[in-house]
Amino acid sequence: MAKKGLRQSRLSWPLEQRPGYLIRRLHQIHVALFQKECAAFEITPLQYSLLTALAARGTADQTTLAANVALDRTTTTGALKRLESRNFVERSVLDRDRRAQICRLTKTGRALLQKMERSARIAHLKTVSDLSKADQIRFISMMQRIVTARSKRQPGPGVAFD
Repeated sequence: MAKKGLRQSRLSWPLEQRPGYLIRRLHQIHVALFQKECAAFEITPLQYSLLTALAARGTADQTTLAANVALDRTTTTGALKRLESRNFVERSVLDRDRRAQICRLTKTGRALLQKMERSARIAHLKTVSDLSKADQIRFISMMQRIVTARSKRQPGPGVAFD
């Protein structure tokens, strides 16, 4: 009888209480805010993350960039090709490993990041603006704890973990 009750409670778990659903909705909300605030730049949040990671590193191979922003290599390669076509990123083959591509920001890419900074920051702040400042800090800290803990157990993007 206890098993039946447990099954029913799982089946009747309201969407609005499920972490996965809420995280997906929050991501959708953030992407919409980012697109609104950064529309003039025609850059996606994913591309912005790649540009930001490259700015921090100076140069990086595509595999390292994929790991930095928690993406699979195929998605990273596609995004970098689009950024390269707009002259925001330079990619070249590594001498020591002909399969690897080394990436760096161009002057145009650096200038874009500087122009975007305020708009991107506004989008990020608006994402959590319904929380008090103290709750924003707590919420971001809790997300960081989850991501850090899970990243230690998960080998890479798209791989299932315990």
